[in-house]
Amino acid sequence: MEQASFGIAEETCRAHRIVVSGEGEGAVLATTVPLSFWGGLNPHTGEIVDGHHPLCGSHVSGRVLVMPLGRGSSSASGVLLEAIVNERAPSAILLSKVDEIIALGAIAAQEIFARHIPLLVLDADTFEKALRAAYAKVKADGSVILQQQSLSSADMMGDLQLSERDRSLLAGAEGPARQTAMRILVRMAELQGAPCFLDIQKAHIDGCIYTGEASLHFAELLADLGGQVCVPTTMNAISIDQRRWRELGVDPDWAAMADRLAQAYVRMGAKPTFTCAPYQLPGSPVFGEQIAWAESNAVVFANSVLGARTNRYGDLMDICAALTGRVPYAGYHLDENRRGTVLVELPDLGPVDSSFYPVLGYLIGGRVDTGVPVIAGLTGKPTPDDLKMLGAAAATSGAVALFHVVGVTPEAASLEEAFGGAEPQEVWKVTRDELADAWRRLSTARSGQIELVALGNPHFSSDEFRQLAELTKNKRKHSDVEVLITTSRHVHEEAMRSSAAEEIERFGARVITDTCFCMLQAPVIPEQARTLMTNSAKYAHYAPGLVGRDIYFASLADCVQSAVAGQPVISQPSWLA
Repeated sequence: MEQASFGIAEETCRAHRIVVSGEGEGAVLATTVPLSFWGGLNPHTGEIVDGHHPLCGSHVSGRVLVMPLGRGSSSASGVLLEAIVNERAPSAILLSKVDEIIALGAIAAQEIFARHIPLLVLDADTFEKALRAAYAKVKADGSVILQQQSLSSADMMGDLQLSERDRSLLAGAEGPARQTAMRILVRMAELQGAPCFLDIQKAHIDGCIYTGEASLHFAELLADLGGQVCVPTTMNAISIDQRRWRELGVDPDWAAMADRLAQAYVRMGAKPTFTCAPYQLPGSPVFGEQIAWAESNAVVFANSVLGARTNRYGDLMDICAALTGRVPYAGYHLDENRRGTVLVELPDLGPVDSSFYPVLGYLIGGRVDTGVPVIAGLTGKPTPDDLKMLGAAAATSGAVALFHVVGVTPEAASLEEAFGGAEPQEVWKVTRDELADAWRRLSTARSGQIELVALGNPHFSSDEFRQLAELTKNKRKHSDVEVLITTSRHVHEEAMRSSAAEEIERFGARVITDTCFCMLQAPVIPEQARTLMTNSAKYAHYAPGLVGRDIYFASLADCVQSAVAGQPVISQPSWLA
C-alpha cells in the first residue's frame, strides 16, 4: 500500500526491543486502548469485532497496528496465528510493552509457517509518535520510519478546506479502505482546484468492468481492507453475463477473473445491478441531488435529463466516492458550470424519428467536446430513450457531460435559464448537410450483407422492448443473422412480465443481461459475423476498434427489416430528405 507523497514529514526511530524481526508497512491503525484478539479480532476477515473497543469495525489487514498491549484471553495467541496464516493480520505490530501472549502467536507463525510479522516494542517517546503517525515502515533491523501527515489545509492541501470527518477519514478513523480512498480524493480535489468536499447521496461504479489484473487488484485490496460503501451504490454492466457465460462459450478462466472483480465490489456493499443505464432502475436520482456516477452515458443522462449533479467520474474514483460519501466540490456540482456554453440551433427538419437523436448527439459531441450545448428548435417531444441515445452519442464523440434542450430538460425551460442569463460563447446553426455527414460516418460497412444486429447500447429499456415487440410481431429473423439485445436483469424481468420479451424471442432474438456490447468479444460476437448493424451511435463508433468489425448504423425499424432480409435495408431518414 503506497503512501501518498504530499504533505509528509518522515522520522526514523529505533525499536526498544525486537520480538519478531521482519519488514512490513502500511497505514497506521492506532489505539491507546489494549485489545484482546480473542473475541476482538476475526482472524478470517481481519475485522476488529470487539463492540466495546473504539476500533470496532476497523480492519487490521495490511496495516501497522499500534497499541499498548493485549488484554483478555490467553487464546489471543492462537487467534493471531490464524490471522497471520490467513493473511488477515497486521503488516506489523508496535507495542509499548512486551506482551507474551501476542508475542507467542507471532513467534509460532515464524517458526512453524515461516510467516514473519514484525513485532516491536517501542519506548514511550517513540510510541507516542507512532500513535500520531499516518503511515509506518518497519525494517528488518528494527528501525521504524514514521510518516506524519499534516491535516491542516495550509500544510497539506493549500486552500482545500477539510471538514472534521474529512480529517477523520484521512487519519484512518474509519478504516484503511476509506483512508486510502480519501487520499485519492484529496489529490483529485487539488487537481480540480476544489475549495472543499461535499456529501453525495448516491454512487454508480463503472470500475467493475474487467480490464486486467491491476483493476482486480485495486478492487480486491479495498475489499480486503474492509471497505464498505456508505451511500446507495449501483454497479455498471460487468464483463460477463453471470448466468449465461457458459452457454455463450466464454473462456472459464477469463470469466472467473471478471466475476472476482464484480464480487469485490459486491463485497464492499455495491448492489449487483449490472447495468450501464442505472437511471432505468427504481430509486434513480432526483433533481438537484448530488451524486457520483461513472459511465459516460449515465453521467450525461443524470445531469441533463434528471437534473441531478455529477462530474464525469472515472473508474477508481467512483468507488472512492462511494466509500467515503464525499467528492470534490467542483465541476458540474457547481451552478456556474451547469450553464450552457454553445447554442445549437437546428434547422426546420419536420418530424424526426428515433434515429435522429443519436446522429445529433454524435454531431454535437464532435463539435463542442467538453462544452455544455443548448439545443433549440427541436420539433416534437423526445422520449427518455431519445435523450438517452443523444447523450450517449455526445459523450462518445466528445466529452459532453451535460446538455440542455430548450423546453424539454429540467434546467432549460427557456434559453435564458439554460444560459443562466448570459450570452452563449458560440452560436452554431446546424445544417442538414452536417447531419447527413454524421449519419454517413456512423456506417463503416460497405458489404451487401449483415450477420449480427446489436441492440441495447446503452441498455435496452422497457419502452424499447415494447417498441421492438411491435416491430417484430409475426416476423422471423433470417437464419443467417444473429440478433442480440443487452439489458439489465431488472428491465428484462419487466419485459418478460409484459410478454414483450416472449414476442421478441419468437422473432429469434436473444437477450443477454449483466453485460453490454462495449464488453462483448468473441465468441459472443461470432467469428463468422463480419458485418454488424446497430441503432446505437455509441456502438457504431466503438465496434470497429473493439471487435474489428465493419458496422452499419440504422434506425430500429431498419435493424428489424435487415434482420429479416439477411442483408442491410437502410432507408434515408425523412429529416435528411
